[in-house]
Amino acid sequence: MLDAIIIGGGHNGLVCANYLAMAGKKVRVLERRNVVGGAAVTEEFHPGFRNSVASYTVSLLNPKVIKDLKLHDYGLNIVHRKVNNLWPHDNDDFLAFVVGSDNLKAEIARFSQSDANNLARYFRDTGMVAELIRDFLLETPPNVGGGIKDLFKAAKFGNRLRKLSIEDERIVLDIFTKSVSDFLDLYFENPYVKGAFAFDGIVGNYADTRTPGSAYVLMHHAFGEVNGEKGVWGHAIGGMGAITQAMARSAEAKGVEIQTNAAVKKVLVKDNRAYGVQLENGETLEAKIIASNLNPSLLFNHLVDNSDLPQDFARRIKHYKNGSGTFRMNVALSELPKFTCLATQERATQAHLTGGIIVGATCAYLDQSYRDSREHGWSKAPIVEMLIPSTLDDTLAPVGQHVASLFCQQFDADTDWDLHRETAADLIIDTVDKFAPGFKQSVLGRQVLSPLDLERVFGLTKGDIMHGNISLDQMFSTRPMLGHGNYRSPIKGLYMCGAGTHPGGGVTGAPGHNAAREIIKDN
Repeated sequence: MLDAIIIGGGHNGLVCANYLAMAGKKVRVLERRNVVGGAAVTEEFHPGFRNSVASYTVSLLNPKVIKDLKLHDYGLNIVHRKVNNLWPHDNDDFLAFVVGSDNLKAEIARFSQSDANNLARYFRDTGMVAELIRDFLLETPPNVGGGIKDLFKAAKFGNRLRKLSIEDERIVLDIFTKSVSDFLDLYFENPYVKGAFAFDGIVGNYADTRTPGSAYVLMHHAFGEVNGEKGVWGHAIGGMGAITQAMARSAEAKGVEIQTNAAVKKVLVKDNRAYGVQLENGETLEAKIIASNLNPSLLFNHLVDNSDLPQDFARRIKHYKNGSGTFRMNVALSELPKFTCLATQERATQAHLTGGIIVGATCAYLDQSYRDSREHGWSKAPIVEMLIPSTLDDTLAPVGQHVASLFCQQFDADTDWDLHRETAADLIIDTVDKFAPGFKQSVLGRQVLSPLDLERVFGLTKGDIMHGNISLDQMFSTRPMLGHGNYRSPIKGLYMCGAGTHPGGGVTGAPGHNAAREIIKDN
């Protein structure tokens, strides 16, 4: 008999399976699709062209997870972007987040000397908060009602904060409560500089830059590191699927069974204890431990009978907030895009094409995009982040040709996307073409994933790439719900190991790591 069943073969499910196997558990991972990896997969989307289909960039993957699972031994190779990000401007100039603090300061000084002077203070303050967050990433949050152990844990976290100066405490409070726009007002004045930093506050966040709490979303994207270098972004050679394939190989080497084309229909519960699952094909599997890598909405509202849940929990989980405003495209290109700003500015180099190229240069643009979406279902002028991973990785496209990821915001999940999918996709292509004339003609093929498609293909409820909004009522001890922030559900033997638990979304591996530790404690 199996010791543990993992529902969902996304990266956190694979991480959890690895750690359980290290503890001597007999584990089987059940994946609905024909390939493991969840949203972190690499697939051919046009003949001869492969790309990271959904998740598309590396920074947040936890170093401890990489080390413990020996992912480099199983083929993982992460390279750095040569430029982190670039924002084309309507006037054919651009702002680039170049690598190196002195280089970035000089770049920002072109727009505002005052902002360049404040850069060190900004990175000092956000770096301080990022270190606090890193300290919490691999820890289980204190659980309300969890007893004396959780009281001590809460005191431990409180002691860390009490060691801060009063100004640092203010900064922490700013991050957790303010909008990203209000927070950035403390440091920057130039609209292009402020808009560039604000972008991370709306990534995977269906909100504008004035929404309270969006400053934390910025920080959520800032605590990562690549190959030991903090605050930078990278690319996994072979795409994001290289990460999850390495995780799968690591798990299988430990004896984990991975079963694809195995959609779970129902979690089996008796006397308030989960004892197995029923698959869509009618097969029943039993285990002492059931761990779900799914969005909590999908788990509790679709796979668990309402009668098996406490009434208050069932009522609240129905209103768990989802929707990241995300629309994803992958395009096969006959040639590199020719951005006007790179052709007209002497400081431009080919290295600028290795970073994220972002249409949405100011807070005014970002905010109008959100307002349009709320009113019309999608933005008239959408936010688009383009990555061209084939500039760093020649395994993805034929020689001389390229692939590009288009990560787009803001698109309302409640729109009829079967009706409007291609209209929105055409708008996105046209938006890029304004900054890179000829881009539209260079597109050989495209893969379009609206919020509805992200839900259908990857199980991302309402297309939410984070497995639920990262807001004050859905983070840390309250993710997914107060009283169940410690990876345990109301049903004994049923655990949560996905991004709907602390510390949230992104390809981190932290939820899977933390959940496994709690499961091992109980079993």
